[in-house]
Amino acid sequence: MTESLRAIQKHLGAEFEEPVSVPVSFGNDVVALQAARSGVAVCDRTHWGRIQLTGADRLNFLHNQSTNDFKRLKPGQGCDTVFVTSTARTIDLATAYILEDAVLVLVSPNRHEQLLKWLDRYIFFGDQVTLTNVTEQTASFSLIGSKSSSLLKQLGIEIPANTSYGSHWLTTLAGQPVRIGVGSGLALEGYTLTTDNVAAAPLWTVLVETGATPLGDRVWERLRIEQGRPAPDHELTEDYNPLEAGLWQTISFDKGCYIGQETIARLDTYKGVKQQLWGIRLKHSVAPGTPITLQEEKVGMLTSSTETAQGAFGLAYIRTKAGGAGLQVQVGETGGEVVDVPFVTRDRVSKQP
Repeated sequence: MTESLRAIQKHLGAEFEEPVSVPVSFGNDVVALQAARSGVAVCDRTHWGRIQLTGADRLNFLHNQSTNDFKRLKPGQGCDTVFVTSTARTIDLATAYILEDAVLVLVSPNRHEQLLKWLDRYIFFGDQVTLTNVTEQTASFSLIGSKSSSLLKQLGIEIPANTSYGSHWLTTLAGQPVRIGVGSGLALEGYTLTTDNVAAAPLWTVLVETGATPLGDRVWERLRIEQGRPAPDHELTEDYNPLEAGLWQTISFDKGCYIGQETIARLDTYKGVKQQLWGIRLKHSVAPGTPITLQEEKVGMLTSSTETAQGAFGLAYIRTKAGGAGLQVQVGETGGEVVDVPFVTRDRVSKQP
């Protein structure tokens, strides 16, 4: 994060979490939450990782190393994809933007170095692909909420109706080049903006001055859990695969061979998804890692939790045979009700957030 951006955010009341300088809150969590749901909020995602791929084989490389179909994509398009191990265990959920001469991949916080090392293992002699970590040279913000398009329109950017998820284009905002991608990173309307570090402060300023409410990472995390976006070290670990994580919309089932493909195809063909990610309304707060039981039999595990105006809420993996939405379970010492969450998909029907 640039010092000028941090200074502007401090002036707006930002509290920071070190050492990565994440704005945790702007002292307006209730207002920011409401803006994300029915207005427009802006969240600083600069601490997320950004990896750039160049070279003639860049699309083939991503096609072979992750779950989505990159060979069908053209410049100006994009998609979500999952990086998985050879046994289809989840590493990260990422968003890829196809540029004319490169691919820009937005990955989760604290994942870019791991992914760079992991991907580099699969570059062989003769492969025309170069990986570059551009995290420190760039910044990313997300506009979140139903009035995001209206805010961009005020800035002279008209978004065509029904523009598909992942579509993106280069424009000028605050006198600087900015790439705007369709999708907020959550199951809410919005856009993700990426620019060079030198443009971060003026871009943030113009977004806030035009009406976007600053939203800290604490509210982002609450929204993530409420909506069911799986995150590394919580729902995305080597204990789970992307079908269990409800990321069916990120998977191509007919693109051919890729890392983890055999396992995913087998799970799909034989209906072998043994556990699924669900939301869970809790009567009292419970720590992630708490076992979930049904009639004293363990049927799942709580992976994330947060506090909402309606009480405690969490994400959990529940055994498929135990049931789904409406199931009443015991979570440690408290009760819980299993509910659906909007980010999650459970079959091949596409539902991009």
